[in-house]
Amino acid sequence: MSVSPSTSSLWAGAAPLVLASKSASRRALLEACGLAAETAPVAVDERALENRYLAEGGSIEGLSSALARAKALAASALRPDAYCLGADQTLTVGTRLLHKPRDRAEAAESLAALAGRTHRLTSAFCVARGGAALAVDRDTAELTMRPLDAGAILRYLDAAGPAVLASVGVYQLEGLGVHLFEEVRGDHFTILGLPLVKLLAWFRAEGLLAL
Repeated sequence: MSVSPSTSSLWAGAAPLVLASKSASRRALLEACGLAAETAPVAVDERALENRYLAEGGSIEGLSSALARAKALAASALRPDAYCLGADQTLTVGTRLLHKPRDRAEAAESLAALAGRTHRLTSAFCVARGGAALAVDRDTAELTMRPLDAGAILRYLDAAGPAVLASVGVYQLEGLGVHLFEEVRGDHFTILGLPLVKLLAWFRAEGLLAL
């Protein structure tokens, strides 16, 4: 577990805020809005949980919430005193659920599936404390990718480099990925993987923020 080096924080909770993830982007989002958080990555078998959730009749739209809840509760089991934040993001194109590519070949396949189509990013969070989920919420954005032929896909992969493997959509919209799109509809933070406005609203309603 590591602690944010930031000494100024708007977090006003009597117990610490713990991010149940090793995601640098989510931690950066929290730090950018003045929230210093400890990090406690948890071991959650996401694919096994996903398969079980869908086999039991869970909706694709609710999958990110289920994953975020599992992460928050796993962290809360280790840190019952803290406010443990779990988060997750899913991507769907039509009825197909995409995952992070394991290599460049899978990255190219994902881009080919997204090219010229609109996909949905659903980002969710869960806050848990004392082994109980206190809040679960999610938000969805829709992004339309421009048509891409095989040459354009390879040129993008060359330019973006290994970073493409870190994202389910094979892009970071805040970086070179913006070149792939014709239209973006939805909250910027949701696209980055955390519905931050909704999360801050819940923190504020619970008296956990100094602003």
